[in-house]
Amino acid sequence: MPGNKLVFLLLIALSVSLGSCSNSQEITEEQHPTSTNHKYSYDKLSYQKELTKKTPVKKINDKEIRGIYLNRNSLKEKNLGSYLDLLKSTNLNAVVIDIKDDFGKLTYDSNIETANDIGSDNNPVIADMDEFLERLEKEDIYTIGRIVVFKDPFLAEQKNEYALKRENGSVWSDHGGVKWIDPYKKEAWRYITDIAKEVAASGIDEIQYDYIRFPENAKKVDKEITYDNKNNQSKSQLISSFLEYSKKSLQNYSVNVSADVFGLVTTAKDDMGIGQLWEQISPNVDYISPMTYPSHYAPFSYGISNPDEHPYDLLTEAMKDAKQRNEKLSENGKATATIRPWIQDFNYKSDYTESDIRNQLKALKVQGIHQYLLWNASNDYTDEAFD
Repeated sequence: MPGNKLVFLLLIALSVSLGSCSNSQEITEEQHPTSTNHKYSYDKLSYQKELTKKTPVKKINDKEIRGIYLNRNSLKEKNLGSYLDLLKSTNLNAVVIDIKDDFGKLTYDSNIETANDIGSDNNPVIADMDEFLERLEKEDIYTIGRIVVFKDPFLAEQKNEYALKRENGSVWSDHGGVKWIDPYKKEAWRYITDIAKEVAASGIDEIQYDYIRFPENAKKVDKEITYDNKNNQSKSQLISSFLEYSKKSLQNYSVNVSADVFGLVTTAKDDMGIGQLWEQISPNVDYISPMTYPSHYAPFSYGISNPDEHPYDLLTEAMKDAKQRNEKLSENGKATATIRPWIQDFNYKSDYTESDIRNQLKALKVQGIHQYLLWNASNDYTDEAFD
């Protein structure tokens, strides 16, 4: 009998152990709740465990991405259908959707403690992120979640300990009255990457970091504010450190990562005072998206008298430089991001036409760049420009 009892106890222990291993691989309703019930059944400990799961995975993407940007208003059900129809009727196959927008507001109902505390997820336009992404996946649409990083007036207002400040301790605002987060405040990094992890867990294909930089007009700005730069890190080193932190945070999620950079980053030899240096960013992301809008370039950039009027020439020169920067990184044994530029589909210095858009696309094709994203802040796209 003692022997049988010992065997019986061992079998029970083995059963419990196997059951525990099996359950640890599952995402339960409490660990990954839907937006309809998490306010009531949300288990913060379980959710944090979900945000730090241990099985390394990598998103595989063999598509040539051609996408449009969709803002908060366009994500509303009454508006979304027309954009899905555009994708179905053309060779476009991706959407860049706001996750954390230029105002610091989330477009979906979040479980993140900081978001709940400050109310950045109030009035979401996406009621259930899981269902939303599943719908797009069924349509074979690649999804890119845009997270505006350091330009965050809402977080800076609600938690001003994270905000850029003047020497006297007052919160600094840019020329448009917008408050920014101090990029050196690493406490804010977790909030940003927790958002990235949350939507990654919901199934988004890619996280895109926008405004991953310091404010422009650096010579003026740097005289007005005091950075919390205890380790005397350069701006470009700081941006690189954030991307490395993000990469480590997301390493166990099936998601790609991209970064938006100023168009001139393809060519400039320094970080232009905003912390964006090609050699520091390209090795740390899967895709790099220079914002190569011809209207935003100064006269005689690349020797072009009026870049706005010559989109083909402008894109050609910018892409040549971008490819050369990547080639030098590869020669030095560094990883490089796939180049996927933003192109202009909006009026600024002049009315941009179907011809202007097609000329940008033609320049990319000639340079061997087969992926691109279209920017129009109001999402009023030139449908006829796409095959």
